[in-house]
Amino acid sequence: MAIFIADPDDQRIAPYRFVRERDLARDDGLFVAEGDVVVQRLLAQSRFAVHSVLVESHHVQRYGSLAAACPSSPPLYHAPKEVLSQIAGFPLHRGILALGRRGERVRLDAALDGLPATARLLAAIGIANHDNLGALLRNAAAFGVDMVALDTTCCDPLYRKAIRVSVGAALTLPIAFADDGAAMLRTLAAHDVQVLALSPSADREVSSITPRARCALLVGSEGAGLAPDILGACDGVRITMAAGWDSLNVATSAAIALYELTRRT
Repeated sequence: MAIFIADPDDQRIAPYRFVRERDLARDDGLFVAEGDVVVQRLLAQSRFAVHSVLVESHHVQRYGSLAAACPSSPPLYHAPKEVLSQIAGFPLHRGILALGRRGERVRLDAALDGLPATARLLAAIGIANHDNLGALLRNAAAFGVDMVALDTTCCDPLYRKAIRVSVGAALTLPIAFADDGAAMLRTLAAHDVQVLALSPSADREVSSITPRARCALLVGSEGAGLAPDILGACDGVRITMAAGWDSLNVATSAAIALYELTRRT
């Protein structure tokens, strides 16, 4: 049953209040999904329990059936546009929000125990920009990556903006975490995963590589890139560019490299 919300101070929708300000400092174990495609993907998956859905009232009929089919059976709240904007703290043009429960982060070593014999991974160290991380996750999903590995210096893949930019891939891709870059490389090596580090200083073009059965593409932050000790422990690959240019946005670079690596799987 859909529950009408007339008062923006209604305690039942308190976790949605001033969502922008709360996102970076949430301590309630919840994350926010925003927009039609993203919320539909949240409701269709089973990894994260869905706390609730809050939509503009004209979405009630469609989202009533989607919420009813969701394994979590979340309550569906709805409100007029002006009330919804007061709740969120900004004009909510799409009029569709939901809350999911985070659960425990998956450790990389545990996640790799079930890795198939042939697998493609995307690994990242030090990605601090939510747009970049969201775009990386979208690319990983688009090219059929089996798992994403992040170190703890990466930003939160379940931050609202990262989920939105990923078009919901953050909710469906297997994502596992390592303490730092060195620990990530040790764990990947222990599970027979070849690591190809993307760097403009590498000697080999990514299109010339024949990847092993288990292979991870490793990317770093746009500013500093990957540290010399990390690069030294991996097989380096590059994307050849026009004279005078040596880099692309990290998500763009990863997309090109993932295309080259996954089309040979």
